[in-house]
Amino acid sequence: MYTVGLQSAADAFLLSSLKAQVALAFLVLFILLVFGFGSQKDGAVDGAPVFLPGSHLLAIAPFFRRRFEFLNDGFRKTGQTLFQFNMLRETVIVVSGESARKSFFANKHFDLTEGFKMLSGAIPVVKGVTSDLQTKRIAQIHKRLSSVQRNEHLSRLIAPILEDCRRVMETWESSGTFDPFEKIYELLFQTTVRSLSCEELANDPAKVAHLKELYDTLDSGTTPATVLLPWLPGPSMLKKLWATKKIYDIIVRAIDERERSGTSKPDTLQMLLDEQDERLVIVGFILGLLVAGARATGTTASWLITYLGDHESKDEVIVEVEQLLANHASANVSHSLSQQLSSIPLEAWESETPVLDSLIRETLRIAQPHTAMRRNLGPDVTIDGKTIPSGAYVVYPFSDVHLNPELYPDPWRFDPTREEATAPFGYVGWGGGKTHCLGQRLARLELKLVTSMMLLGFRYSLVNKKGEQLDAPPQPNWNDILLCRPEQGSCYLKHEKSVLSL
Repeated sequence: MYTVGLQSAADAFLLSSLKAQVALAFLVLFILLVFGFGSQKDGAVDGAPVFLPGSHLLAIAPFFRRRFEFLNDGFRKTGQTLFQFNMLRETVIVVSGESARKSFFANKHFDLTEGFKMLSGAIPVVKGVTSDLQTKRIAQIHKRLSSVQRNEHLSRLIAPILEDCRRVMETWESSGTFDPFEKIYELLFQTTVRSLSCEELANDPAKVAHLKELYDTLDSGTTPATVLLPWLPGPSMLKKLWATKKIYDIIVRAIDERERSGTSKPDTLQMLLDEQDERLVIVGFILGLLVAGARATGTTASWLITYLGDHESKDEVIVEVEQLLANHASANVSHSLSQQLSSIPLEAWESETPVLDSLIRETLRIAQPHTAMRRNLGPDVTIDGKTIPSGAYVVYPFSDVHLNPELYPDPWRFDPTREEATAPFGYVGWGGGKTHCLGQRLARLELKLVTSMMLLGFRYSLVNKKGEQLDAPPQPNWNDILLCRPEQGSCYLKHEKSVLSL
């Protein structure tokens, strides 16, 4: 499944001396400079967006490491709503403003897959499994994701997800302090493995923890070099290759185990097997969607629970969920909290929780640091009088709309009572135009179940590392393009169990 040449090069690189590795790195840098990668073009063609001043080599690292600051700085330096820079040999055009936003999300030739592949690099890359996929295979994966979110399948997931919450939360002890951006994220990783893979993995805490560790290795190994020069066997690329192969092997072993057993289980893997999908489709579905789902939903859950720490909406959510219990749950006092919540039907979770819906919407607005990436696979396009040439990469930062004070006054303030902006594409928390989050129904359910368990199972507040109560929650770090985490050590949850049995 892996490119033989790259593996051979990686082996050779590992066996070489440190001097040889350093010499190779300098050689690659020299080649890049010799072939003209070191400076922006002297001037833009008439009708083209203005170039970001300075060397584009100096723009590459900030684009990946401090993207929020880099893009905002680009708008300030150029004084334009569109600007461009070179990513090695590729043209990248950054757009902003209402008309650009409408054009970006409405253009059928702006391709998500091509844009994400070039400019992100945060998904495990296995040729034919998560990359270089045929259109038919991509459509098949999307179709299966829709199947996972059918009423029957989602209804079956409610009890196992709540049981996962109970088991993980029991490890927190009856009282203590923890970092929500570690513990809540770990919990959502568990529920995502439950929702999108199989019992063989989800029922084994050690395997789930190992998978998370491997995906974290992928995150830390994603650098400008691994994205733009994937053929270069540097240390970060070797880490990514190693982690990807380990993840691939774990998933394949779980599939093999299921097939050998001949047993049928009510999980996503069984659905994929019953559909008689190709092995590559099954592995690609689990390999890619696990990390995509865990990152997005884990980030949102961590921030949602953090924002509710000392917010007035906390009591409103508790009342809302207690009303669900009164309307739908059994009155058996011997049942644990997770058992009581599991008796609430899917329809009620989706249609009778307006407070939770507003909280999720506001959390996505303020703490989801997404930058939409596309590639223009069609003819040249004009946006705000500027030409977007065929083949160019186009980038739209969600901060342009979600942190826009003209659309959302005091945009960094968490306010779930806000009205959604009425401007075109004034809210894109779940995507926009022809590209929406295909897993949003599952994500909403996970967020509601986890939040309900947290709020009804614990009393908690926000404290600093000294245990002193915080006056306000921390500000999301939009430069952390994967998880939006605040400064490490700036926020903890001080919790105390409030029910006898989770």
